[in-house]
Amino acid sequence: MPEVVVMRLPLYLRALNLIEDRVDIINSQELGDTLQLTPAQIRKDLSYFGKFGKQGRGYNVRTLIQELRRILGLDREWKMVLVGVGRLGRAILAYGRFPRSGFVAVAAFDADSGMVGKKVAGVPVLHVSDLPAVVAREGISIGIVSVPPSHAQQVIDDLVHAGVKAILNYAPVAAKVPPGVKLRDIDPVVAAQSMTYYLKQDSAVEEFSPY
Repeated sequence: MPEVVVMRLPLYLRALNLIEDRVDIINSQELGDTLQLTPAQIRKDLSYFGKFGKQGRGYNVRTLIQELRRILGLDREWKMVLVGVGRLGRAILAYGRFPRSGFVAVAAFDADSGMVGKKVAGVPVLHVSDLPAVVAREGISIGIVSVPPSHAQQVIDDLVHAGVKAILNYAPVAAKVPPGVKLRDIDPVVAAQSMTYYLKQDSAVEEFSPY
């Protein structure tokens, strides 16, 4: 399965969730207009998983939502833990879309004794030494890393050794994981830097335009 296809499925699901209450049927052209994708691309992506619509009629929105949730494994609850309860970590724990989407933060971990024993957004903060035991006891599937770059690889290694198979890494570092573990790097600064390339090109055009 091409990874880019899997990455687009949540975008389809988000778009469909936004229109579920007011639209019953949507075709690939309308969905493509919403996501700035071609209808052919949408049909090709969905064809990897079966046939969900009727030619000339489109997709039943509620049915397609259910199918996408099933494909993505969102028809169940996923337990996760967070390591690093600084400002970013606290913001992540308070982010309301995680629990609404079926992702439940069971615990957070930090090495700061001043944080241990507290609760953040209702999530207990434990010492990092408790990580392996909690992962094993709770059957944790997802780990979120929001520690300084110098500690990120060690924390990721600890999560992997504890049995976590999916990791979201907010630390600005190119971490490594063994085969069988999925790692997603989330760095808004890198995303912003990629956009400044285009801003620079636009500025250059304006600066040298004779008009």
